[in-house]
Amino acid sequence: MPGPVLVAVDEDAGALREVEAELRDRYGRHYQIVCLRSPADALARLEGFAAQGEPVALVLAGQELAGMSGTELLESARRLHPQARRGLLMPWGHVGDRATGETIFEAIARGWIDHYVIRPSGSPDELFHQAITGLLAEWAEARRSSPYTIRVVGESWSGRAYELRNVLGRCALPHTFCLADSADGRALVAAAGAGVKFPVVALPDGTFLSDPSNADLARAAGSPVHPERMQFDLVIVGAGPAGLSAAVYGASEGFSTLVVDEGALGGQATLSPLIRNYLGFPRGVSGRRLAQQAYEQAWVFGANFAFMQEATGLQREDDGLFVSLSGGGRVRTRAVVLATGVSYRRLDIPQIEELNGAGVYYGGPASEAPAMTGRDVYVLGGANSAGQAALHLARYARSVTLVVRAGSLAEGMSHYLVREVEAAPKLNVRLGTQITGGGGDGWLERLVLRDQRDGTEQTVPTDALFLMIGGHPHTGWLPPGIERDERGFVLTGTDLPASRSWPLARRPFLLESSMPGVLAVGDVRHGSAKRVASAVGEGSVAVQLLHGLFAMDRLHPRGRPRDPVVDHRHPQISGDPAEGVR
Repeated sequence: MPGPVLVAVDEDAGALREVEAELRDRYGRHYQIVCLRSPADALARLEGFAAQGEPVALVLAGQELAGMSGTELLESARRLHPQARRGLLMPWGHVGDRATGETIFEAIARGWIDHYVIRPSGSPDELFHQAITGLLAEWAEARRSSPYTIRVVGESWSGRAYELRNVLGRCALPHTFCLADSADGRALVAAAGAGVKFPVVALPDGTFLSDPSNADLARAAGSPVHPERMQFDLVIVGAGPAGLSAAVYGASEGFSTLVVDEGALGGQATLSPLIRNYLGFPRGVSGRRLAQQAYEQAWVFGANFAFMQEATGLQREDDGLFVSLSGGGRVRTRAVVLATGVSYRRLDIPQIEELNGAGVYYGGPASEAPAMTGRDVYVLGGANSAGQAALHLARYARSVTLVVRAGSLAEGMSHYLVREVEAAPKLNVRLGTQITGGGGDGWLERLVLRDQRDGTEQTVPTDALFLMIGGHPHTGWLPPGIERDERGFVLTGTDLPASRSWPLARRPFLLESSMPGVLAVGDVRHGSAKRVASAVGEGSVAVQLLHGLFAMDRLHPRGRPRDPVVDHRHPQISGDPAEGVR
């Protein structure tokens, strides 16, 4: 049986021979390799593959082609094969060229290509294969066809089946879903055996779970559930980018480190299908992959993880800080890093809320996007995450409408992302608009949109709605001694009001809360930048501050605060750990 297709098109005969040799040598056993010099011939073959239902995994094209540019050919490939990855072939000498960079940026902004691929030079060219393998891995994950994909079978799209898909998404684990009465569903249920309860989860190793709890699922997927020890140097609450960064740096610095998260891995970042402005990833990186790799990195350094465990309490006592866990027990630690992030606000329209998981989704479309192929989709939100979600959905959906309450995209979105959204051909933007109603019979079918300028309303048909409308911090479990702003975000460092509630002679460190030894990083912190890169930076800075904190612990054994000697003539609170004790 022929495998998926790899297509390469280049007018340079010599360059095409080198590309073909590398593709056939490395991928010929599992993929059909089609290499052509004519873009017209390539387009005809792509149309034929689409008509026959043959999957195309990758299309590569040189920029200079007869009759059309490489980006035009790749745009046609996207319409015919939405899931195929597309790379612009370019010679090594063009790297760094400004005009070439602008061409690549514009092509990515318009959704014509995924990125560039440098033509091979010599054999084997491992840099070429690194790019190709990365694109093929993205294609396999987008199709949920990787060998480690988890399969969920449910009697309906909503309810517990949706909750399990949500858990798997938070764990950054590839998964698919099918209904029990579908052909795939019946086959999986038959393989699971008699007496199973829905939803059924099929694991990559061939085992089945019958209506598993979240903890059962996490345990079966290889994720820890409860810490084996109860005393650490550092406890990090939250496994998003900030928490994972603190875990990597904390464990690598030799601190015994525990990460606790009631969900799982990556936080809100796993909902971002492609982060293009993250340092060191010129081709972009998905939030899911970033979280997976950060987890592996922290794990190798020795960090401990307790997933499906909620932190329910935090106390400072004479012999240290204590974090209470929902699964029972208290963890003693020398320091705590709060990295609990935020959760999306609810729309609070009953007719829409009852369809959660059945066409209505809070958060990004990383898991649901392939199911949106050929559908009309709406996204509500005006920040970067909403823009990224809309662009990702436009790869699959027939149309995507981004509903923004603000009067301009620039009010909440990065400049590069505004350009991409405005250039995307299947993406419409409705500014100054809010959703006031909607509903459907078992699945979302319609939305009611209100124009905020004149108050008029319009009912529109739709197949799905993704809600990304801002968030509120996970700080309700914290004790009153940790000061927060009016919205619940944790105050730290120079944002703390000068008051006698601070018990130490020294000033609070940069990221330290009003409870000594408790730091806050990432989205949960008042004044944070709400960007992945800044959250990662704060996680690393927090660990650097621990050295100063622990040095003071040695001066004052058992973590017992000294009598306060705070100079209120100077209300500014320093964030410089080098200042030490005043």
